[in-house]
Amino acid sequence: MAFPKGFLWGGATAANQYEGGWDADGKGDSLCDHMRGGDVNTPRQIDEFFDPEALYPSWEATDFYGHYEEDIALFAEMGWNVFRMSINWTRLFPTGEEAEPLAAGVEFYDKVFDCLKAHGIEPLVTLSHYETPYSLVSKYNAWADRRCIDFFCTYSQFCLDRWHDKVKYWLTFNEVNTGMPFMNNALSTSLVQHYTGNTANAPRDNKLCFNALHHQFLAGAKTVKYAHDHYPEVMMGNMTAFITTYPLTCDPADLLAAQYKLQDADWYASDVQVRGAYPYYAKRLWKDYGAEPDILPGDEEILAEGCVDFFTYSYYMSMTITTHDDGEEMAGNMSLGGKNPYLKASDWGWQIDPQGLRWTINEVASRYNNIPQMVVENGFGAFDEVVVEDGVEKIHDPYRSDYLKAHAAALSDAIDDGANVIGYTWWGPIDVVSAGTGEMRKRYGFIYVDKHDDGSGDMHRARKDSFFEYQKIIADSRK
Repeated sequence: MAFPKGFLWGGATAANQYEGGWDADGKGDSLCDHMRGGDVNTPRQIDEFFDPEALYPSWEATDFYGHYEEDIALFAEMGWNVFRMSINWTRLFPTGEEAEPLAAGVEFYDKVFDCLKAHGIEPLVTLSHYETPYSLVSKYNAWADRRCIDFFCTYSQFCLDRWHDKVKYWLTFNEVNTGMPFMNNALSTSLVQHYTGNTANAPRDNKLCFNALHHQFLAGAKTVKYAHDHYPEVMMGNMTAFITTYPLTCDPADLLAAQYKLQDADWYASDVQVRGAYPYYAKRLWKDYGAEPDILPGDEEILAEGCVDFFTYSYYMSMTITTHDDGEEMAGNMSLGGKNPYLKASDWGWQIDPQGLRWTINEVASRYNNIPQMVVENGFGAFDEVVVEDGVEKIHDPYRSDYLKAHAAALSDAIDDGANVIGYTWWGPIDVVSAGTGEMRKRYGFIYVDKHDDGSGDMHRARKDSFFEYQKIIADSRK
């Protein structure tokens, strides 16, 4: 495998799944702090008020807050030169409405960025990875209210002012397309009071979702323009959950269904952020859902002035779609499409498709004039078993190494195809709380963390076999 000089290798995390210290030093509670744990059969519940008997996995997560120096040293040992992380909005602005940030929160991220620099690792910072202040949820219905645009811009502009010389790469909203009505994703920052309680039976308000997403587009565009105007040396990106979808059959109706699915799930949000305008098929999509966003005078100009510099996305799997009755749904906690008979699946029912990654990279390159792109989430969640050999903890995870090698090869092939891929960050390179289920047993990491679904564990870290596989891939790519 061949990779360009300076290619960015690393891993990706989110504060709500990794950082912990949920109320340390004055930090406010975010939307995710109100989410209970669940499992593959039990949707996560959002509590308006904390239940003392319930477990809220984000509160402690896997404690980057207390282990950041140890963890960053392990990342450097693997050979990373980039680390994707999110800043927890409420660690700086506890309610989201403050004019000035908490000094303790600023100091924490100062220390994290300095530690990364000391190890030769470039931070890639997501400004909003579902960590919306819960005060904005309860007071304004969060992103359903346009006032959240200004609250976010106060936060994002402070981050750029403070850390533009330490952070070159910034992302606005994580998987912003999860706010789309078709996803009905309880983790999206656009989901608010409608989803308090049992998310499985929550009502869906398409108008609210489209408006909330529109407001996020505006907040992101204003942040990008601010960066371009004040700090042209930084690069601003978007982040999309890429749902790669194939027609199940060669029936032209299936081909059209797959095209519509890609437009709805992937390109709608991406086109706005990369091209600075709603795409031609937006009116068709709004008609399909019986709702459209309230686009006010001046909004289109804001979007046009806030086009991103590079394109990033998550890619875990692919799926199929069919207009026929004989299609079989995927299993697992993210059943968004149909099974592909040519692919195997993980323990969680996610289909393993490295060639789909190559296809996706090429589609992004073709659509957006070969814009610089990064695969900022790709990974394999699985049950890991800890064994003791000669008094030493071992985690043998060949399934994870196999997934990694296959996707790294597909990445290399796409670069050989001519795609302008500048980086790759594995999702959950150290064990983190699962966003979808709130579980710990669904592990992605190359680094094991002794933390379990019931909240027990002493948080010690241990290298898995895949740690050394990733280390080797990175080293070989630089020869």
